[in-house]
Formats: sequence, C-alpha cells, structure tokens
Amino acid sequence: MPITRHRLGSFAVTAIGVAVVAVIGATTIALTARHPNPTTANRTGDGAASAAEPLHVTLSTRPGSYLGVYERGVPRSYAPVERFALAVGRQPNLVLYYSGWGDPFQVGFARQARAHHAIPFVQMEPWHASMAAIASGRFDAYLASYAHAVAAYRYPVLLGFAHEMNGNWYPWGWTHADPANWIAAWRHVVTTFRRAGARNVTWIWTANQDGPGNAPLRAYWPGPKYVDWIGITGYLYFPQQTFAGSYVPTIEALRRFAHRPILISEVAVGQRAGQAGKIPGLFSVIRTHRLLGFVWFDKSQDAGPYHQDWRLEGHPAAISVFRRALRHYPDSGQSRIGPARSGPAGPLRL
Repeated sequence: MPITRHRLGSFAVTAIGVAVVAVIGATTIALTARHPNPTTANRTGDGAASAAEPLHVTLSTRPGSYLGVYERGVPRSYAPVERFALAVGRQPNLVLYYSGWGDPFQVGFARQARAHHAIPFVQMEPWHASMAAIASGRFDAYLASYAHAVAAYRYPVLLGFAHEMNGNWYPWGWTHADPANWIAAWRHVVTTFRRAGARNVTWIWTANQDGPGNAPLRAYWPGPKYVDWIGITGYLYFPQQTFAGSYVPTIEALRRFAHRPILISEVAVGQRAGQAGKIPGLFSVIRTHRLLGFVWFDKSQDAGPYHQDWRLEGHPAAISVFRRALRHYPDSGQSRIGPARSGPAGPLRL
C-alpha cells in the first residue's frame, strides 16, 4: 500500500544515521521458550539476562494464536496499546512497530510489551539503503549491533524486513529494486542476525495481498531456510470488498510454493467499507484457512479512500462486533478485559 498510509515518521528518523547499540554482555543462560507459554523464560527473570548462549525461541504456530495491533505513538509509548486492549476487551499478544533504517532496536518498548505478555513485532524499513548495498555488507555494522541488542533482550521478537516488496510504493519494492537483489539482501540480513546469535527472532516475510500491477509473489521468495512465517498485508476500502475475496487468492497462491504458517500481518477495514459489517469476515478467513491470527492497524487517517479512519475506538458498532467475534477466537491465555475495567484483568500468559 502507498507509504502515506502510515510510517513517514520512520522515514524522517532514518536521516539521523545508525545509532550505536549496546553489545551483548559476556554471559547468558541457554534455554528454550515456547509461545503461548514461555514460562521457563519468565521464571528466569531479567536478572539472568547476561548470558553466554543466546535464547532460542520457537513460537506457537497453532491457528488463531495471535491478536496483534499497531497504534499511533508506538514505540514511544505503550499507552495506546492499553487503550486498544480496554476497547476490545482483550490484551493483544503481538504489538507492531516500524523501525527506520539506522534506528536501534527499541528494547525499552520490547520490555513494556513483555510486561504485558506480548511479543514485539518489528518491521525494519530500509529507507536510504539499496538492496544491493545491504547484500554487499555495507551496513553490516548496523545490522550486527541491532542483532546483538535483540539477542541481549533474550525473549521472542517477530522481525520482518523490507515488507510489501511486491507492490511499487516503497523504494525497495517492485519496479524500484530488482527481485534478485531483494532476495540477496533478505538472506544477508537473516544470516547476519543468525551469526550474531539472535536466535530469539522469528523471521516473517511480508507481502501485500496480490492484485493488479503487483509483482508475482514467487519473484521475491528467499527460500524456506530464510523464512519462519509469512505475513500478508491487506485492507478493505470499499463496500463491495470482502475478506474472502481479498485474501483467499493470495493465501492459495502462497501455499503453492511457500509452506510456512501465515499471519495477516497488517489489516483493517475503513469506515467507507462498512467496518462493523466486514469484521466477522476477517475472523472467518482466519478460522477457515487456519491462519495464525492478525494485526489490526488501529490508526486514524483522513486522506481519501486509501487513508481512512481504521480505528475501532470511537465506533461503537465496530467495537461490539469485534468483541463478539473475540468470544469465539482462541484465547491463548490472553487477558480478557471487561468494559468497565481501566486496565488488564490479571496476568496474560504467553
């Protein structure tokens, strides 16, 4: 989707350059955490964070395990996520933010997410960096410092790079970057993180839903050795659109060549599309096609049909339908929050 839908903030920050991120301490504890219940990691506590061996993490791939959100104001603050949780009656267990090229890993935000029993989901956006330059190793110092910070955090991180590349609205996407260079850059980023010991990363390869003018999905596929999950971005803009019509052809096309779990990694319904009436279709697609879950893009925009008010808050009918759908959505241990409550209703177990 066009870049003006979101994330111009990360574009501006990138000009500052690469920040220096702290390297990993000399000692760690090797352990394995599993979502939705990494209790071993939680019991270990942050006091054991200095480690000789990085944490190795395997996230659950059970269908319907994830309710995620992106909010304006993250990663500077977690408060918007808490307001979303209160509105929908459940704490999200994935929280998305976009990381400009040169920005460090936001470990403070990751710790806030973990305190709410959520997993940070980061989309790295390589503004001002060509795919060929990344693949050649020109940015290895930055990537290594980022990877070391992620490894030192120790807990699960869902990480993507140069997303929606099959569309033409990003400089790393279709018609701007050669697919072979994009694949080489993706593989180089993943390899650099693995060599740095960031084994707590789950790699999510994110494409936009297939449509006219987009590149063939297979053209950007880096291979199963370099991908853990697949993400799909897609929005409903107009009343005639449905989630089945928008998503199912892309899901079927991906499953012909990429045998990885699928997350709807960025999604919303605009007010012009009839938000409340379309929400059940999202849950139906997840259930019918056994998807991992979804991340709701909960941000208000006012710039035409492709930049609508995507938020649930302030729209009582949509909130009511969303809450009702969540009653039949796998809990995965997430906290349920009643409408009269002002905060999380007890601990959320991952």
